Amino acid sequence: METLLLNKDEVGSLIDLDLIQAAVEDGYRHFNSGEVVQPPFMALYVPNDPNHAGMDIKAGTDMGSGYMGLKASSGGYKNNPALGLPTGMNTVLLFDANTSALKCIMDGTWITGCRTGAAGAISTKYLARKDAKILGMIGAGNQARRQLRAVRRVRDIQEVYVWDAFPETLQKFVEEMTAETGLPIHACQTAEEAVRPADVLYTVTIGRMGPVVKREWIKPGTHICCIGADMPDKQEMHSDVFKGAKIVNDSIDLCIKNGETHHPVEEGIIKVEDIHAEIGEIILGKKPGRENDEEITIFDTVGMAIQDIMMAKMLFETATAKGMGTKYEFFK
Repeated sequence: METLLLNKDEVGSLIDLDLIQAAVEDGYRHFNSGEVVQPPFMALYVPNDPNHAGMDIKAGTDMGSGYMGLKASSGGYKNNPALGLPTGMNTVLLFDANTSALKCIMDGTWITGCRTGAAGAISTKYLARKDAKILGMIGAGNQARRQLRAVRRVRDIQEVYVWDAFPETLQKFVEEMTAETGLPIHACQTAEEAVRPADVLYTVTIGRMGPVVKREWIKPGTHICCIGADMPDKQEMHSDVFKGAKIVNDSIDLCIKNGETHHPVEEGIIKVEDIHAEIGEIILGKKPGRENDEEITIFDTVGMAIQDIMMAKMLFETATAKGMGTKYEFFK
């Protein structure tokens, strides 16, 4: 039984944002077609660590693609650089669902970031106004870069307004992404400045500063994509933003427990029944997406194993076709 090993550089060389978006969109279709078994993710933490060091484990089975997958993602290990290691690492295991054979072990650094970028773009494709041109961003880190690259594949973004709590991070983003995209990217002094003009708004912070985005800043017709809140103690928007909005989750079960949606549900501002759909239902045509140019739409994603499985499948099959990676055998 051969198993393929792909390191970070090999995975990076296979990155194609269009293929990634197509893979993640197919994953959402499988999820809402009853082909996915996805247990709750497991969170492992270093007790009493001030940096929240630990590891999240997401796993699932996708009979639509014929694979099982497991991803272990760590973060918060602030002392790692002194040891020559990153502060967080990601590893993905891909199994044949019909035999349980381990088909591939790959570095998951690119997977986590790129499939999240794809999720935001997919939500924008189905929920933003067709004429949306102005992007607002709360947060200017690596994920903001991925979201900007991905959203340009689904909307004709003409201008970007971005705010970050850290001025150096903000300035670096503006300089680098202006050079990369050629777009006018405005560094905002306040979060409000980034939100008010936005046709599409992405919140991409670490989610631990408390709510930033206020309802009164958001104009009618805005599509909001909530990225940073993926644990119950994370929040980027004031909960009343959800009142009266069309709310879409990647997984309702996960988002009401761990996502941005968790807070308005917990506070009684909305009920679970007020959540319009899961994104896969809209992709499949089971429920409508945007229905007029005035409604405010919200997409909340905490990330699902099916996204990792579908992206890992695409990378594994592409690497195999190109003869890339290192093969070894567990059983001879």
